[in-house]
Amino acid sequence: MAVDAGRIERLCLEKGMKMTGQRRVIARVLSEAADHPDVEELHRRAAEEDARISIATVYRTVRLFDEAGILERHDFGDGRARYELADQEHHDHLIDLRTGKVVEFNDDQIESLQRQVAERLGYKLVDHRLELFGVPLESEDGKD
Repeated sequence: MAVDAGRIERLCLEKGMKMTGQRRVIARVLSEAADHPDVEELHRRAAEEDARISIATVYRTVRLFDEAGILERHDFGDGRARYELADQEHHDHLIDLRTGKVVEFNDDQIESLQRQVAERLGYKLVDHRLELFGVPLESEDGKD
């Protein structure tokens, strides 16, 4: 879910972070991402804007943004950490195991059921993360 191009940079400045030119490029690439890129993909995109940006710089910057609560780290089962802006409206994820595509969704029934389960077990739900993993209903050859 892409946000305005300066959103992450503004969040960094609000938290008192020094914004170097390379951090600004990485922040802009993250802000403009409509997907959930991993560090290697972020590096590829950032290097298109500034070839001097190293993969180590991207790793350090992403870790810094994550520790500051600006980014949220996800593990969608493919062995790669993926990232998105942390302060977006709540949503869940459905991951296509064949293509790796990540579909964001929100379902009021699921939200209600999760609260009910927590209450039934004696808890107040304060946060959660739901990731569904699936394959298309019809396979490529038309058989289920």
